[in-house]
Amino acid sequence: MTTFSLQAKPTAAAEWLELARRAERAGFASLYVADHPGYGASPFVALAAAAAVTSRISLGSYVSNAGVREPALLASDVATLDVVSGGRAVLGIGAGHTPAEWAAVGRTRPDVRGRVDHCIEVAERTRAFLAEETRVQERVPLLFGGGNTRLLRWAAAEADLIGLSGLGRTLEDGHMHETRWRRDQIDAQVELCGDKPTEALVQRFEVTDDAGATYAKWAEELHEDESDLTAAPYAFAGTVDEITAKLRDIESRWGIARYAVRTFDVEVVMTD
Repeated sequence: MTTFSLQAKPTAAAEWLELARRAERAGFASLYVADHPGYGASPFVALAAAAAVTSRISLGSYVSNAGVREPALLASDVATLDVVSGGRAVLGIGAGHTPAEWAAVGRTRPDVRGRVDHCIEVAERTRAFLAEETRVQERVPLLFGGGNTRLLRWAAAEADLIGLSGLGRTLEDGHMHETRWRRDQIDAQVELCGDKPTEALVQRFEVTDDAGATYAKWAEELHEDESDLTAAPYAFAGTVDEITAKLRDIESRWGIARYAVRTFDVEVVMTD
């Protein structure tokens, strides 16, 4: 069964609470908030508010930046969210790619190896602290988000869910990324995940009667091969039937049946 999670951020109180209610009514499995200190909303404040007006949907950061989050404080935030939500918290964590976020807390972003080492250390220490916190779930699920080879191997052994974004090396602007949407690149990452459940982060989504034109436009913008985009689990264009068929193809090839999206437009596919 294909499941969808929603990644969103609050802009106003009433709208955020209604979005949380609507996400639950629509059948989304989880509500996620990105974690970019200094550049976005505080995920745990937003998710605690959402917890008060929902009862079933899981709630988590997607994903907390291990480079700027202290394990003890992160564990406290997650445990508190688990309590106020009645056991629906998810611990999302990633290595932290943006240099500006490291600089904002007085740190210099390490090289790739240093970030990988640090991410693993923060994740393990956070889980250790979390085990001592008051919480509802015996084990709060750990969602790892990223694409580094070593971290995917680690997540295959330690995480409960792996989020694949299709993103690669951080570009010179410190925010944007190269994409890894070729079939062979996806094959390699999925293989590293082993039998662990994976969730693809959908970067582009459009219901349209002209999928070919939309994929061609995206391919030009992203400097990707159009045929790779038509297969990749990170971009969907077409009629509801065409998108539904692509979801089946992706599950057949890669075993991916979970998606994180940033739009309610996917509701038409969810209910088809």
